[in-house]
Amino acid sequence: MLKDLFSKKKKYASVPSEEAKQSVPEGIMTKCPECKAIMYTKEIKKNLMVCPQCGHHHQLNAIDRIVSLVDEGTFEEFDKDMISNNPLGFPGYEDKLHKDMEKSDLNEAVVTGKGDVGGFSAVFAVMDARFRMGSMGSVVGEKITRAIEHAIEAKLPFIIFTASGGARMQEGALSLMQMAKTSAALKKLSDNQGLIISVMTHPTTGGVSASFASLGDYNFAEPKALIGFAGRRIIEQTIREKLPNDFQTTEFLMKHGQLDRVIPRSEMKETLTSVLDIHQTGGNM
Repeated sequence: MLKDLFSKKKKYASVPSEEAKQSVPEGIMTKCPECKAIMYTKEIKKNLMVCPQCGHHHQLNAIDRIVSLVDEGTFEEFDKDMISNNPLGFPGYEDKLHKDMEKSDLNEAVVTGKGDVGGFSAVFAVMDARFRMGSMGSVVGEKITRAIEHAIEAKLPFIIFTASGGARMQEGALSLMQMAKTSAALKKLSDNQGLIISVMTHPTTGGVSASFASLGDYNFAEPKALIGFAGRRIIEQTIREKLPNDFQTTEFLMKHGQLDRVIPRSEMKETLTSVLDIHQTGGNM
């Protein structure tokens, strides 16, 4: 009798719970993982995906980042229709790519193009972690390399925003080759007196952190981003030591001289404009 009574209560209790869930549209509210504050998603979007309570920087997609930085009406996208195939015949890879295309409304994990920041022209490459965790495959490497080559030809600065889990496992050695290709292109840009600005956002890891992300004349980062090559656990097991709690964070890298500046998102456009202004008036480009 008691068992039946409790099971009935459980059954009936679940009905209003489901109804309550359905009454709140999905995505209307966002919970900050740092301070646990719950806020309207549209409000945090107005604040460039930065928590107004604690300043936590949520991931920002490529399109919204470009809109926040580039002067209105000046952005011209490159290679928009370039998409990945499945060179190694990796099972299920095409399905994953198509799902990410639908989810992100992008064809790949990076958006490249040309636009003005505070009236100064530059070439951009902006990675998007929604697409295969921003992993670098052949198309990502090719788009970034083409953008760098355009910067060389047009004698423009090159600005890259990184957000990546590293090389794309489904493309094997072909994805690892992009580390060398993009790095060689940046070396050519540097040899041609080109300005390179790298801004690392959360997360910037693996082969991306070990190649083009760290090769800027200026290496900036957003607050509290995860930046590093190998994972924390692997490093601890290898060196048999406990790492500091803030290891591989923006602040840790800044403290140890691996970054030039930590820049809050609200100050990013102003900072980039100042850097571009200095180098244009200084005649470096």
